[in-house]
Amino acid sequence: MFLPRLFIALACALPSGAYAHEFWIESSSYQVAPGENLQGVFKNGEEFKGSTLSFFDRVSARFDMVAGGETTVLEPRSGDSPALNAPAPIEDGLVSVVHETTPSVLTYSEWQKFLNFAKHKDFATAEADHIANGWPQDKFRERYTRHVKALYGVGSGEGADSDTGMATEFVALTNPYAADFGEEMQVELLYQGAPRPDAQVEVFERAPDDTVTVTLYRTDAEGRASIPVKAGHDYLLDAVVLRPVAEPVMEENPLLWETLWAALTFKVPQ
Repeated sequence: MFLPRLFIALACALPSGAYAHEFWIESSSYQVAPGENLQGVFKNGEEFKGSTLSFFDRVSARFDMVAGGETTVLEPRSGDSPALNAPAPIEDGLVSVVHETTPSVLTYSEWQKFLNFAKHKDFATAEADHIANGWPQDKFRERYTRHVKALYGVGSGEGADSDTGMATEFVALTNPYAADFGEEMQVELLYQGAPRPDAQVEVFERAPDDTVTVTLYRTDAEGRASIPVKAGHDYLLDAVVLRPVAEPVMEENPLLWETLWAALTFKVPQ
């Protein structure tokens, strides 16, 4: 039984110059007939708009299709776009497509960019922690990984999402393609397999006319959030973990921070 909605939607006024780019799986059709191809592209950008990326083995740690408790490893060729272009299961159900990237690294040459990012993604103690550790405030590095999921409805689309074992991920507690789906999408945010309480969830909502609205929510004590949604709209949910690297090495351009980005995409049917 879900608690009443305790998650306050905040008017989204993002800081100017926020240093953040989301990564997600996007499809022109999240609902297909059994056996038809599921298609999806990798996107990287901001405010639910961005560039299309091809699939490359060297930056992919995992790419799977999960349906009915069964996991199928997806094996596109390097350079493929769309990255996802595979037959759907031959039975009706909810399909979760999951992708995890290998680590990438960026360098902060300006302290303010790190502060903007920490503020945008709601890491209130990041500045104080950085200073308390005696770390440099320029030319330091951050390692980041992506942990993304897209929900597809095959046939009736009935079924349930589950924890797929990613380092951090959203688990859909309601199914947007189910016949009894209402006007709220309920999700659980996990980190290292456990619910992540009091975490910021950034929700990008794209209307049929391509206008995008950005709203902030927080998970409750059980790591859950309830998000009002509209028929015919696409959604991207984003949540980020920021943590110090396990063993910082104080060398030139030291690697100090690590981020893990969780994303979930789906579309509410008309």
